Order: sequence, then structure tokens, then C-alpha cells
Amino acid sequence: MTAQPQPGASRHFVLAAGGTGGHLIPAFALATELHARGHHVALITDARGAKIPGKPDFLTAHVLPAGRLGKNPVALLKGLRAIWQGRSMALRLFESFAPSCVIGFGGYPALPALLAARAARIPTVIHEQNAVLGRVNRYLAKGVDAIATAYPEVDRLDPRWWGKVHLVGNPVRPEVLALRGEPFPEFSEDSLFRVLVTGGSQGASVLAQVVPDGLAMLPPALRHRLQVTQQCRPEDLEAVRARYAAHEIPAELGTYFEDMASRLAGAHLFVGRAGASTIAELTAVGRPAILVPLPIATDDHQAANTREMVKAGGARAIRQPGFTPKELAKQIQAMAMNPVGLANAAHAAWNCGLPRAVEDLADLVEGFGGAPLMDVIRVDGKAAAPATAGGEALALENEA
Repeated sequence: MTAQPQPGASRHFVLAAGGTGGHLIPAFALATELHARGHHVALITDARGAKIPGKPDFLTAHVLPAGRLGKNPVALLKGLRAIWQGRSMALRLFESFAPSCVIGFGGYPALPALLAARAARIPTVIHEQNAVLGRVNRYLAKGVDAIATAYPEVDRLDPRWWGKVHLVGNPVRPEVLALRGEPFPEFSEDSLFRVLVTGGSQGASVLAQVVPDGLAMLPPALRHRLQVTQQCRPEDLEAVRARYAAHEIPAELGTYFEDMASRLAGAHLFVGRAGASTIAELTAVGRPAILVPLPIATDDHQAANTREMVKAGGARAIRQPGFTPKELAKQIQAMAMNPVGLANAAHAAWNCGLPRAVEDLADLVEGFGGAPLMDVIRVDGKAAAPATAGGEALALENEA
């Protein structure tokens, strides 16, 4: 439940996030929660981030320069200059806005804001959406006051930082979170078998190439009950439509579905990528999945994102080189031919969910500039520990 604003408790917070939905969706969620608690919130991002849909109307976006630092000397100098300019602009904003805390969500646009906050001695928190600490967050982690994570195990997290780690999870959209209390859709040997296929905001061509043929290889008793919803890239749409028609499998296709929450609500199985927001929504609702991590994801973080859900029994992961129609059919058959087993996988996914993510993250940042820092959530009473112990300095180069 969202906390009610308290008279006299209003403070200022600045959120800084890279220009992608993966960074900005949790930032928007936190901004909405803090605003509901009576606080004032501002956003720092880059030009691309200012155009991402979903920004709350009350949230003012400040666009700052944010350079990417590559190995090329000219690009390095240009990137350093942009970061310094962004840092100076952020310092001027902080003088007028006077934030109690600056919260970074990763991505290079967050770097100047967090560096400015440290220079101004303003408390800082970083939130890591993935199961691998991102490059910018790795660089900032030593100097921040708290590190909020979405997974109990986070790679590239130096053991020296465990004492300030707080497991909160990834905020999800309210319409998705509202489904958490709903039962898994009825599934029996005679019912429809509804499969939802998405590849992130831009779709994924490998899903267009593999999924229709993989579904066609299922045993007739299962194939004849299929009802598919698949997101496709615009350039793949007609080819996928032709494939499903040739296999006589009913499928609803589109490049974007506005009512994705309702489609997730009715799905028995999800097939798609393993981005942080996708995993958060699957575990919030409790939907079994076959996950195909994006192979070019920075530090292979999508593969790491699958770890908890797979270990719990809520998902199966297939690396893209091995993602063939035959392998997909094999994995779907293993999950769907046993209705009780599929329902158990759904419950295992549900158990991985952290539905209070936005409230717990808001509680954490509210601890600055007011009451003492709140120790929001710990794992078994201790700070969340990483899967790999070795820390790593920031490699300042272009992200994939």
C-alpha cells in the first residue's frame, strides 16, 4: 500500500537514469511512489531518455550531456568533456533543488549526476536492475551510501560493499502487480494452451524464426490446443504470419500490444528474452517461462537474470545458439504435457517475485535527509551476497 504524505515531511529527490526503458521504468515507478508520499522529484537523463514513454506528468526531466568513454583517444576526450559538463550542470540544479538524496539507475547519463552529488556531499543510492552490476554502477558503488539490488545474487559486486546492499527487487507496472493475487489460468489436458511470445521492446528476429516451427513440432494433442500471441519486428510480421498459417496454428501477431498485462494474465507459458523488467513481471504474476537471453547483452547480464527463476523451477533457459525449433518443442513438451507440473512452475516463478519493490526502494531513499537510514530488506538477516566474489574496476567503453 502506498504511504500517505505526512505534513511537514516533504523533501526533494533527484533520480538519474540512462536513456533506455530498462533504466527509466523503475525510475518512473519510484518517482510516482515518492510523489504520492508528498515529496518533490526531478529526473536527470539524456535526450533519448527524455522521449521514453511513461514519464509521469509531474516529473520534470533535465537533459544533461552524458558522454560514452571508449578506447579511441578522440572519443575518450569527447566523453570526458561531456561528463564534466553534465556534472557542472547537475551541481547548479542541486543548488536550487537541494535534494535530500540522488538515486542512480545505471547507464552513462546517471554518471554526471552521481559524481556531482558526491562532490556536493549529497547522499547517494544506486539501483541495479540486473543480476550483474552494470559498468556505471560498478564505478560508483564504492562511493555511494546504499546499493539497492533486484536479485539475491549479483555478479561483479565487490564483497567490500555487501554491508550497504539492500535487496528490494524491480518495480513493475501497477496493472501487472494487480494480477499477483489472481490464480494461474485453468489448464488441463482439454483446455486451450495459451503461449505469449515477446522479445523486448523491439522484438527479436530469432523468435520469429524459431517459435512458429517449434510449436508446429509439438505432439498433435498439444498443438491443436495452441493459441499464440506473438510480438514481432515490423519486418518479420508477414513472414511469421505465413509460417503460422502454413502450420494451421491460430496466432495473434503485432508489433506492439498496449494491453500486455491482460495478455500476460491469460498466458500459460511465456517465451522470450530475459530483460530485468520481463523477469520482474513474470515473477510478480507467476508465469512459467522459456527464456532466451540476448547474447550481446553487456556482461551477459540476461543469462544471469535467468539464474534465480531457473533454479527455483519457474523457468527454463536456452542459449540462443541452441535455440532451435526441435529444442524449443522439447522444452515446451516437458513443461506442458503435465498440467500439474506447469502449475507448479508458475508457483515457483511467483515465489521469486518481490512485489513490494517500489515501496521498499522508496523506504530506503526516504531514510536520507530524515530519519536514520532504514535497513529495508536483507537476505537471511545479512546483506545480499554476489554469486562471484571478485570485484572489478569500471571498464569505460561503449556498452552494446
